[in-house]
Amino acid sequence: MSVNLYNGERYFDPTAYEALTNIEREAKRTYRPLVFICSPYAGDIECHIRRAQGYCRFAVSKNCIPIAPHLLFPQFMEEDDPEQRRLGIFFGLILQKKCKEVWVFGRNISRGMAVEIEKAKERGLPIRFFDDRCREVTG
Repeated sequence: MSVNLYNGERYFDPTAYEALTNIEREAKRTYRPLVFICSPYAGDIECHIRRAQGYCRFAVSKNCIPIAPHLLFPQFMEEDDPEQRRLGIFFGLILQKKCKEVWVFGRNISRGMAVEIEKAKERGLPIRFFDDRCREVTG
């Protein structure tokens, strides 16, 4: 937002300028982007859930709002039902559209993660890779 000392009718308006500047400053200070958390779920589910929770805590510590569909949808959808799994992945990809970045955790890329990464590439979303201890991995 661009704040101007003059109003729409070109009159000097310092009161409105100050109010709008304060609003803009507060918005910048409290802004938290959505980040999509991409990590394994299948296999050792209990371990993967604990790790995904940790990855979400890490995102919060970096001033982001984590979106981790694999922590949400298995609460009421069956992972072992192929149709529900397909639907859960689809729902996650819808949420991914709202995110500013995709954060991929761990060395092993599961089939579900591969779908999420490929869709992020198609959308031109920035993808960041981290090891299982939340250290960013480059190139």
